[in-house]
Amino acid sequence: MTLLRRNWPIGHADILIAMGGAFLAAAVLARVGARIGLPTIPLFILAGILLGPHTPGIVIVSDPHDMEMLSALGLVLLLFYLGLEFHMDDLKAGGRRMALAGGMYLALNIGAGLGFGFALGWGTSEALVLAGVLGISSSAIVTKVLVDTGRLGNPETRPILGIIVVEDIFLALYLAALQPVLSGASSLGAAVLDGGKAFAFLLLLALAARFGTRVVGRLVATKDDELLVISFLGAAVFVAGVSEWFGVADAIGAFMVGLMLGSTASGTRIRTLVHPLRDAFGAIFFFAFGLSIDPGDLPTVLWPVLAAVSLTLVMNVLAGLGAAQVYGFGAGPAANISTTLLARGEFALILATMAAAAGLDDRLSPFIAGYVLVLAVLGPLTASASGGWAGAPTGWVGSVHGRVRARRGWSRSSPRP
Repeated sequence: MTLLRRNWPIGHADILIAMGGAFLAAAVLARVGARIGLPTIPLFILAGILLGPHTPGIVIVSDPHDMEMLSALGLVLLLFYLGLEFHMDDLKAGGRRMALAGGMYLALNIGAGLGFGFALGWGTSEALVLAGVLGISSSAIVTKVLVDTGRLGNPETRPILGIIVVEDIFLALYLAALQPVLSGASSLGAAVLDGGKAFAFLLLLALAARFGTRVVGRLVATKDDELLVISFLGAAVFVAGVSEWFGVADAIGAFMVGLMLGSTASGTRIRTLVHPLRDAFGAIFFFAFGLSIDPGDLPTVLWPVLAAVSLTLVMNVLAGLGAAQVYGFGAGPAANISTTLLARGEFALILATMAAAAGLDDRLSPFIAGYVLVLAVLGPLTASASGGWAGAPTGWVGSVHGRVRARRGWSRSSPRP
């Protein structure tokens, strides 16, 4: 070991310790969560906070940037798996309702976020950032919640995934439009060009997923599991990187690769083989997410955070009820939609980084960190509990949904006309 270590660059051992410690911390807390009935996501985030540089005690990762690549890989694998579960037939059959439910969700949450930003009085650019922070769900947390709660086969999962797809498409266009505003660029042409490139690449991915499945299936087809893992992992990571070049979130690129491969003859094997990779690196994503949060900054923005969380809860309930009406679902699925989409995460942190680089209000970064932390914990907890209280006759979602259906002349048991 000594001979080997003489050739290692300085800091190599520290990075390995950080990586190993992150995996072990995630494993220990996952076991604790399983015993006490808590979802793993908030525990992984808590591990990152406690073992990171912003809290006293043991620090296994002094620089959160050391975990960036592993974190990015975790996000790619989570969204790749989501694509595997979201078949092309679902997309083709429910495109209109998917767009309607997703548009409704964005209109309610983006609109509320923009109004909240102006109400705080922090500035127009800050309000635009807050619109995105409050408006877009965390694809990674939504995927993990669906997996942990065993709801991938539920009927309401289709609109949930559809809303995520619509959000990711909007996300690419929103980032392209927001970047010149934050950087102070006066060229409308540059913003239109960036948005056009992102949209063109998204269209290319959609066409490949629609018409290229057979060709892709032949390229990855092999009886050797090792070669299959290398093939699908390489494709997901490569397309995610190319997506970044074109101003599209790496997550949506990985999602589209999963969408293509899930419809091939190898799709079932790929879903089985990707499970351990998804779980391991997904845990690191949430651990790294916790590393970026400094609890000491949170008290300064406590009241705005609580107000924003309350606003998001209300908007998500309304959006969940709206999506349930579009798809003809009852109170239980409406509650599942509302709570599963509640968490905010990676996109909000990207916006926080952009806001800091643009020199916007100093309160933005701690506000976003606190808001994301609360919803990253609250979202999985409420999603796990939603089955119990949503279906009860006196449950608040059931009560609201019942009044809506009664007003329209529907019974609880009758299907939507």
